[in-house]
Amino acid sequence: MSTPLSRIRNFSIVAHIDHGKSTLSDRLIQETGGLTKREMTEQVLDNMEIERERGNTIKAQTVRLEYKARDGETYVLNLMDTPGHVDFAYEVSRSLAACEGSILVVDSSQGVEAQTLANVYQAIDNNHEIVPVLNKIDLPAAEPERIRQQIEDVIGIDASEAVLCSAKTGEGIAEVLEAVVTRLPPPKGDRDAPLKALLVDAWYDPYLGVVVLVRVLDGVLKAGMKVRMMNAGVTHQIDRIGVFKPKQTEVAELGPGEIGYITAQIKQVADAAVGDTITDEKRQTATALPGFRVAQSVVFCGLFPVDAADFEDLRAAIGRLRLNDASFTYEMETSAALGFGFRCGFLGLLHLEIIQERLSREFDLDLIATAPSVVYKIGLNDGSEMELHNPADLPDPVKIATIAEPWIKATILTPDEYLGSVIKLCQDRRGEQRELSYVGSRALVVYDLPLNEVVFDFYDRLKSVSKGYASFDYAIEGYRVGNLVKMSILVNAEPVDALSMLVHADRAEARGRGMVEKMKDLISPHMFQIPIQAAIGGRIIARETVRALRKDVTAKCYGGDMSRKRKLLDKQKAGKKRMRQFGKVEIPQEAFIAALKMDAD
Repeated sequence: MSTPLSRIRNFSIVAHIDHGKSTLSDRLIQETGGLTKREMTEQVLDNMEIERERGNTIKAQTVRLEYKARDGETYVLNLMDTPGHVDFAYEVSRSLAACEGSILVVDSSQGVEAQTLANVYQAIDNNHEIVPVLNKIDLPAAEPERIRQQIEDVIGIDASEAVLCSAKTGEGIAEVLEAVVTRLPPPKGDRDAPLKALLVDAWYDPYLGVVVLVRVLDGVLKAGMKVRMMNAGVTHQIDRIGVFKPKQTEVAELGPGEIGYITAQIKQVADAAVGDTITDEKRQTATALPGFRVAQSVVFCGLFPVDAADFEDLRAAIGRLRLNDASFTYEMETSAALGFGFRCGFLGLLHLEIIQERLSREFDLDLIATAPSVVYKIGLNDGSEMELHNPADLPDPVKIATIAEPWIKATILTPDEYLGSVIKLCQDRRGEQRELSYVGSRALVVYDLPLNEVVFDFYDRLKSVSKGYASFDYAIEGYRVGNLVKMSILVNAEPVDALSMLVHADRAEARGRGMVEKMKDLISPHMFQIPIQAAIGGRIIARETVRALRKDVTAKCYGGDMSRKRKLLDKQKAGKKRMRQFGKVEIPQEAFIAALKMDAD
């Protein structure tokens, strides 16, 4: 028999990056005896090596804890630890939909940050009851009273009863658990109604196949049942049902309000669409759940193996990563300069960096990534519209009526002394200021910015101009038509498709000049001169030349008149001319990487 609804609490932990979500999860697991002291490791729920190394949660994780409260009752707590980084906001939205309440963790020395706001507003949109927790009170710089006031001023929720704790030392953890039991609402649900369950997440397990995380709203899930996924329209028979304690533990059934996992011989993660409604095949529920927005790729880039012989390994590796990350998309492409590879879509630059790092680390691949680009909408003269993922595929300019680019609403929180530098950075990136207000001693700036100016290196530049103190969050706002042109880089009169990009017409010349100057330093001299040019259509906007290596062909001429030397030099010149005509320029891999990392300024 499953737990009564009044003794279940489903909650997630939301916070800005590095405010201590994963450490707090560790302490809650330890306090409730989910793992023995010997089994505990740092960041139990961050089970990817890359998550531990970077200190970032990437995948939302779930754990079921049993807690004996001060009132003598035993409660079942389903905790969801969520990522804090803006690229993984879709992970947060899924976790919040499966819960009734949230613990809002705020660092009591740093206070409210940009992503604290973004994540807490998502929780409020899901009608969550919110318990503020001020973490890191053991730090000398902690100012809990000031931060309490800041939460009330900035977010507008009552923080007078905020729980003070230190996840590192364990102080206040019992109070956090009591607050979860007493202040968060129990779930609602009807055990006798037809089965209605939300598919929260899915991942691939090499032994069990696809494991599906579900939150049951009505009815009961049992092993052996035939269930139907309403949106996908497919039927599966359930093999096993279990919960994470945090170890996988099989159970007989899952009732209303419970969160657990099922396996049903599903072959691919793509077949288990996140947000789908699971119901009983024989006794179906009348209405499906609203589901989630599908995660849209916003940044695209080409991934190519350094050694062309590794292409099949890359194909297999990307296929395996896709099993666990449905938000990552890919299709095959070829490039004259780089050979065969894949055009991949990501949720943001951190997502791109993590996928790249996982490919090189878990599958031992050496990769080149082309310049990240965003999705443009091209309006053609015949009235049709197309999406452009790769600038090299831009149609003939004669056929194009408009080019629209995605814009974002960026929220930046920065200490007052860096405000001037932050505003200058946003203006340089074609930003339009929406609002500027103060949160205590810090400025809150809201800007509209074109996404293609942000994907390049905006985050790095923001961190450097603010000495690391500014925090940044963004949301896609929509598309605007802009004066955009395609800039090609020509090396020895041949276009290098991996370096093509769409740039704003006003910036093209500066961007082109910077690119060719960089390439000139990166390409090693050949036996002939190499022109490097930046071009828009047929117009060259910048040029640099790599000088030729010169062998001293006259070294063996002793004495004699000048005509002998002249003859040898003319012969060398003719050979170089022929060589330039047929000569292939070797562009080293580092040149691509360095040119793509070039600062736009």
